[in-house]
Formats: sequence, structure tokens, C-alpha cells
Amino acid sequence: MAQKSELVYFPTWTAGREGYAQRIIQIFEEYHKSKGFRVTEQKAAILRYLLDADRHLSEQDICEALKSKGIGKITVFRTLKVLEECGLVEPLTDSKGKIRYEVNRERPHHDHLICTVCNRIIEIQWPTVEATQVKMCKAIGFSISHHRHEIFGRCKECQMKSG
Repeated sequence: MAQKSELVYFPTWTAGREGYAQRIIQIFEEYHKSKGFRVTEQKAAILRYLLDADRHLSEQDICEALKSKGIGKITVFRTLKVLEECGLVEPLTDSKGKIRYEVNRERPHHDHLICTVCNRIIEIQWPTVEATQVKMCKAIGFSISHHRHEIFGRCKECQMKSG
């Protein structure tokens, strides 16, 4: 079965996914400039690979895809850390406990459904749940800074396979 696209929610103000990618690259370059660093071809390739992906990627996924370009594990590891520091990528944990990454800057809020059989990650938005969270937090005087939901279970396809 072909891998379905996991990355779904992108800002409506961009010129599609390419417009979004250009904005993220711009932020990455500005961050480096503010620190007195430069964006190397290797760092740019790692970011572009993340931006072109249709799914949430592990560090190993990135390493395997880019090793033919001479990009090693250490460079991928360090670049992912910088991408986290400047708020461009967010990690999430898949059903096997492996960290996966998504470029999430300026994307609409969404949560994740994670299949414990095939490890597929499904992005989902649910305004009713969000509204209930805000209402309940307000009722008890709790100020939300951020949140994320990761719900583990079996996707429709895996449920059908197991009967």
C-alpha cells in the first residue's frame, strides 16, 4: 500500500505549499544571520527535505535520504536541534517511541492520531475539543501556553486487516 500523505494542514495565506516553504527558509536564514552563522548547503538540504516530505520524518529517515549527498548523522542531528531552537520543527513520538519531526511554524493548530500497528500519523483538527479545553481551563483559572494531543490506536486500514 502506498504511503498516504500525513502532512495536511498548511496556512491559507501562503501561495500553497511552495509559498509556505519559502517563508520557512526565510525564517531559517534570518535566524542564522541573527546568530552570526550562515546556512550551509547541507543545512539547506536538510530543511528542504523536511519541507518536501509528505510524512513526519525521523532523524534516520533524513540521514538515509541524504547520505548520498554527503550529509552525515552529526550534521542532521545538529541541524534538527537548530530547527527546534528557532521554532521551525516540532518533535512528536510515534507508536514505537521513535521521535519524528514536522515543520510546524505558522501551520494551523492540529493534533495527531498515531496507529500502533502501521505507525501512520494522521493530523486532525477538532474545534469542539479545542473550545471545550479553553472553556474548562478558563473555568478553573488555568492559563494555557500551548498543548498537543497524541492519541494512539489503530487506523481504519489496520482495523480492516485484522478483522
